[in-house]
Amino acid sequence: MLTLPTADAQLHPYRLTGTPLTPRAPRTPLTRTAFAAAHVVSDPLRERNPWDTRPAVDWDATLAFRQQLWDQGLHLAEAMDTAQRGMGVDWPTALDLIQRTMRAARAHPMQPRVACGAGTDQATNLTTPDAILSAYTEQAEAIEAAGGQLILMASRAFTAIDATQDTYQHVYRRLIDQAAQPVILHWLGPMFDPALTGYWGHTDIAKASDFVLTLIAENPAKVDGIKISLLDQAHEEEFRAKLPAGVRLYTGDDFNYAPLIEGDGTHHSHALLGIFAAIAPAASQALEALAQGDTRTYHHLLTPTVPLSREIFRAPTRFYKAGIAFLSWLNGHQRHFMMPAGFQSSRDITHYAQVFRLADQAGLLSNPDLAEARMRTLLALHGIDQD
Repeated sequence: MLTLPTADAQLHPYRLTGTPLTPRAPRTPLTRTAFAAAHVVSDPLRERNPWDTRPAVDWDATLAFRQQLWDQGLHLAEAMDTAQRGMGVDWPTALDLIQRTMRAARAHPMQPRVACGAGTDQATNLTTPDAILSAYTEQAEAIEAAGGQLILMASRAFTAIDATQDTYQHVYRRLIDQAAQPVILHWLGPMFDPALTGYWGHTDIAKASDFVLTLIAENPAKVDGIKISLLDQAHEEEFRAKLPAGVRLYTGDDFNYAPLIEGDGTHHSHALLGIFAAIAPAASQALEALAQGDTRTYHHLLTPTVPLSREIFRAPTRFYKAGIAFLSWLNGHQRHFMMPAGFQSSRDITHYAQVFRLADQAGLLSNPDLAEARMRTLLALHGIDQD
């Protein structure tokens, strides 16, 4: 029994009730492509001046976390915003991460796909379209040299110069056409990063959508798909119905992923989700059930994860990475709950208490005794002693 805080500053008893899911490999090929976006595990013993210097990474724990995702049949979205790109993890660290991950992926028996985020965060003073293109190209070439597929991450450099649609056209056309293999585009809404407001040169979502669809249609053979993270189910369903044949919609909607992945009988979304790193057993086994035509089991497994995901990704949504790392710690994937740049402080103890409750109810605390012991430690650090 634990005493947990609530959002109204009260303390209430809580007893673990969930039945933990056992992580395992799928027993049948999946019919949806599912990328889990994974976080980076810090090394607190080597961390120095965490706000001002490059992060110290626990490479063993970071790669082991990815291994267990692959063991469950999930692919990996590497060095994305879940890995704190631009929020504690710089490009040199991200490139090291990509190179290490690609070596590990090649050695893994599942031969997982790894798609890696290419951005512009290594450069400053990007005031022209060609400067933005050059920064992207530098990262894209390094990722392709390591063997990774490109995800063209949304870049703050565009909105910083109030880029017009013509600027996006100039940069993205070159990036798509020069890529070695089909790319994944990345549309990240301002709820994930306020600095991306007005992306694609439009604050009107309909106009932005029309532009992106035109961009894709110019060379659909070089676009694997597009990840959309706008937390708008209706928009995603309308957008994916307009995509050229063979171009996937990778949902980044951490609120409505269950119906979007299931689809409407005509169209469905694939997945590129941060929450899948936190709910891997439920996600993997639900996708297995969907592949077998068992939609009842699919929803039985995923429905309890939705309240958890909505809590982890609640506003301010950009702080969701803390919840991913918190569950990793509770489940024994890392020895501590420290994040690059001290990012664990971005959420409060009532949030972590609610994540703990909801993870238990979804069967996602794999070792309940360990999770409870670690939760007791965190509560004590916040002055909440247990009887």
